[in-house]
Amino acid sequence: MSVRRFVGASSREVMRQVRDALGDDALIVANRRTEGGVEILAMADAAVAGLEPAAAAPEKTAPVADHSTTDHFSTEHSTKDYARLHRQARAAQEEKSPAPADPMAAMSERLLKEMQDMRELLASGVASAPEGWAARLRQLLFDIGFSGEIASELLATLPPDIAALPDDSDQPLAWLREQLINKLAVLNEENAFFDQTGIVALVGPTGVGKTTTTAKLAARFVMRHGTEPVALVTTDSFRIGAHEQLRIYARLLDIPMFALDAEQSIDELLAQLADKRWVIIDTVGMSQRDQRVIEQIAHLQGGRSQVRMALLLNAASQPETLEEVVLRYRQAARAAGAGLDDCIISKQDEAGRLAPVLDIIMRHGMRVLFGSHGQRVPEDMALASAPALIAQALDSAAPRVVGGDSAPPAAIRLPRWSQDVLGQGRRLSSLLERLRARVGGFDALERCWDLAALPKAVQEPRLEQLLDDYPPAGAALGMRWSARRNERGCDWAMPDVGLDPDGATLALPWLQHRQPAGWQARLEALTEHNGIAVHLLPALPDAPARDWLEEGRLTWVSQVSGAQRVHADDQRTTLRKLFMESTLTHQVGVRFRAQAMQLWNVYAEVTDDNGTAMLAWYGEVRDPESARTVVRRYWLTPRRLGVEALSLLLTQLQGEGLAPLTKRAFQQIKEDDGGDVSAEVRLLMASGAAAVVGHLDAGEDDEAAILRRELLALLGSRRRRRDTALLDALLYALMARDAIRQLGSVSREGVA
Repeated sequence: MSVRRFVGASSREVMRQVRDALGDDALIVANRRTEGGVEILAMADAAVAGLEPAAAAPEKTAPVADHSTTDHFSTEHSTKDYARLHRQARAAQEEKSPAPADPMAAMSERLLKEMQDMRELLASGVASAPEGWAARLRQLLFDIGFSGEIASELLATLPPDIAALPDDSDQPLAWLREQLINKLAVLNEENAFFDQTGIVALVGPTGVGKTTTTAKLAARFVMRHGTEPVALVTTDSFRIGAHEQLRIYARLLDIPMFALDAEQSIDELLAQLADKRWVIIDTVGMSQRDQRVIEQIAHLQGGRSQVRMALLLNAASQPETLEEVVLRYRQAARAAGAGLDDCIISKQDEAGRLAPVLDIIMRHGMRVLFGSHGQRVPEDMALASAPALIAQALDSAAPRVVGGDSAPPAAIRLPRWSQDVLGQGRRLSSLLERLRARVGGFDALERCWDLAALPKAVQEPRLEQLLDDYPPAGAALGMRWSARRNERGCDWAMPDVGLDPDGATLALPWLQHRQPAGWQARLEALTEHNGIAVHLLPALPDAPARDWLEEGRLTWVSQVSGAQRVHADDQRTTLRKLFMESTLTHQVGVRFRAQAMQLWNVYAEVTDDNGTAMLAWYGEVRDPESARTVVRRYWLTPRRLGVEALSLLLTQLQGEGLAPLTKRAFQQIKEDDGGDVSAEVRLLMASGAAAVVGHLDAGEDDEAAILRRELLALLGSRRRRRDTALLDALLYALMARDAIRQLGSVSREGVA
């Protein structure tokens, strides 16, 4: 016998019978309630392996009613030997079986087949389940309240070396914390909010704490600027006592309070407040499903004065409610021709978990201004801190039950394609913002890319204005000069690339043909107008230029050929002969042509024909794995720099890959611009992208590594050479940015 029938007064009693008869691994085939209690059909786990569906029949000790009316079926699965079970069950199904003898046998056959199919599915699921840190981090994000969308965005950039760390490592959690902090936009400085005069309106559903938050903001402004320039306004004429509550706060702060009726124009009220520099409006609370939300926001934006709005989000609300609040209020703002990008988290102290509200803020690209965590005015409000908010979210002890990627209810969720585009947009916006913060001149490079969208006739004057204002004072300390000739196979010469005070490349280079003729004239012009004090030269300048550099005590190094003649030990010789028998004993790491190499070097004291004391350098760039020499280089540097000049030699070597990258970028841009971009603008776009890649490729800090990973994640495929892959990804990002800008969807931070 395979399927057996058990009857009892309660489920617990019947399950005891099943365990006593068939063991703990018994499989529940069906159950139902009867007049006498509960009826269960069960079978032993071992019986499944050799049972043919048509041969399975229960004991006929009692008739069984028509099971098409059974209340419900449930199956439980043992995890023993899924592969064996699958093979044997499939073999049994392939054999022809006689027709079932009775309805119970037919039902048993059908249930057995469904159970075997379910086991097959479960077995495949177990085999393909993700393992390692990727799975653990995803589950952690689910447990504390983050959605599958954010989890997928973050874990898409999980470095393989971190994913492969042992289970007891702390690095994956630290990486996750850093990624979450970077994704959460916050108000960086409190002064940026309180020193900006104008009108601020707090909007949101009922009961989120708008009135108390209004008082807290007003109190902080009074503490900074006094009572004279501030006023409070309320539009809440529905809630009993709403005016009086705000009036009490106004009286305590010694500031005036006004009421704005629904029929009253906002300009009419603001005319009475002409002497107030800062006006904060406490709006009436409305459900996100109330159609009057659109009317309210339209009323606030209907005047001549611009009103900044901040959405209050109750951290203790359900995620589905918060999602709907953000969607509906932002839709209402767009309908009124306004933006609603800032929010304030209220009732932070009442929230069991903070991750759901942070998840919604991240997914919708909003910025957190402040966090409110109590009723005291103004103490219980603090400037939003991304590390503190993420720490609170990760330290949440309340687990969540996850049945898959969490998502808003279907009634309010965005279409799948909209979510994908928003996710890409958030990643692109965050990436560009961080590039602006790290790479000097990146904003100027973006303005240069903006010129490509203009008519060709106006590109030239706009470029003149851009270059006149570049670089900002103090941004450039050095210059990596390029060879004064056209690149091979090109009708343009590689621009000169500026260096920031840390020796990293700036994003917008200098065009050669716009500079004066002659080395000394060029050096003087850059030093006088831009404060350039470090010069990495591609060839030894003439004697007057060298004398000028020495008189100004400027820092310079010059790459030369092995045939360069110098004086050493009272003899005039070439550098090649000078170092012919030298032993290279000193080596230092260098990033050369997108590969990690070693520079083995040696130097000697020499003089030039005029008797100027210098150091001559010889170096071999070697592959550290094969010890093969890749290139040989010679340099001359002022003797007064000593061995400190070695760092400049490394910087010059690292820049040798910029010209090939510029060629690659120039060709890609030329193919895509349709000839509508001037040659100068195209060259600056290409060389600027190459300079940014050179900056990131040479960076050895964690921030540079994170930016590289985020850029490469845009490609979705691995490339062998890191520099060309970074270049292709950066060009993709800049082109995507331009496409979005042309659609008018660019936010104040970059890309919406």
